[in-house]
Amino acid sequence: MSKTIDWGPIRTLARRVLTEGERVALTRKEKALLRRTAAEVDISASEVESALATEEGALGLLQEESRRISEGTRRLMDALHRMYEHKDKGDLDSARQEMRNVLAVEVVPHYRAIAQGQLEAMADEHQQGERAPGASTRAVFARRTPLRLRGR
Repeated sequence: MSKTIDWGPIRTLARRVLTEGERVALTRKEKALLRRTAAEVDISASEVESALATEEGALGLLQEESRRISEGTRRLMDALHRMYEHKDKGDLDSARQEMRNVLAVEVVPHYRAIAQGQLEAMADEHQQGERAPGASTRAVFARRTPLRLRGR
């Protein structure tokens, strides 16, 4: 993805509202944050506008955005960990399957792009035969495929 994702503000709002019990203020700034985040986590504009009509709807929207970010982060990080383990054992088919499994269920475009990038990098790595004797798969892969997970 070309644009940087910063989910710090929505996480702060979610903590204040969902954990500390603060009310959703529905200020212009909070509405803008909820709209922006909804687009980033693949919630339609019509769903957002309907949700922002009431405080209860906005709370539900915030909960769903927070859930998609948290679950997507966990799902992707777990799959990346397993992918690297498979790659270290030389099992590229299983490594690729980990990313395919993410793509089968993930709705957040940022996380989908990362998983797709991992698949493409594995295809490139396999075709180019880049692995030098004695170099671990993880070292080769990490050098070629930087992850940008700001807001994770």
